[in-house]
Amino acid sequence: MQITAQTVKELRERTGAGMMECKKALTENAGDIDTAAEWLRKQGLAKADKKASRVAAEGRIAMAQHAGKAVLVEINSETDFVAKDDNFVAFCSAVAQAALKSDAGDIEALKAVRLGNGESVEEARAAVIAKVGENVQVRRLARSDSAHTVAAYVHGARIGVLVELKGGSEELARGIAMHVAAMNPPYNKASDVPAAFVAKEKEIELAKMAEKDKSKPAAILEKIISGKIAKIVNENTLYGQPYVLNTEQTVEAALKAAG
Repeated sequence: MQITAQTVKELRERTGAGMMECKKALTENAGDIDTAAEWLRKQGLAKADKKASRVAAEGRIAMAQHAGKAVLVEINSETDFVAKDDNFVAFCSAVAQAALKSDAGDIEALKAVRLGNGESVEEARAAVIAKVGENVQVRRLARSDSAHTVAAYVHGARIGVLVELKGGSEELARGIAMHVAAMNPPYNKASDVPAAFVAKEKEIELAKMAEKDKSKPAAILEKIISGKIAKIVNENTLYGQPYVLNTEQTVEAALKAAG
């Protein structure tokens, strides 16, 4: 039967597949648009399976937030070019919104969640692979569901932060999230810093001072080293770092000021 340009156009608009793929789908299915759309969907799943072993190391982090809930979802592509593709970006945004509305606590649960168009996340992923021609993987999910103040923040497309505060405001939570994105503190506060880390830093400082300050009394050396270690600990803790939105105070001081 004859496949008209209008029919091909209609199938393209419905599925997002290429013109030649749509024409082939219609030819294979006697011009029936519904059957052709289902055929393309199955082809997409087959392509997804074939591309599953290819490394997907680029991509983006998408966020969604409402009231006391916030989520971050990492979705990977093979290239940075596809990470900026409109189809990929829209998929990431839709998955984040679906994750927020669901109770999914891990990636396997998230794959079964339905998007606004009725497709599951896994079905939509296969469709995106068919469109962009690369392996796409939903890699990580982080969420916070609480009665406390939460904030999700994404810097660029590759750094995502979730913050939960007991008290404070959403503005402060977002500010702290921005700070974490910028400074990446490995520890929350001084009491979280491992003793082994402190001991190693002390050993390094002692070695540095062994020759230069060997004439100073032991008590003075100990005081100097204690000051240096305290500075190093502050540099490696969220509470001890100068707050990026107001470097005149530490993050701890900003939190205390906000109650």
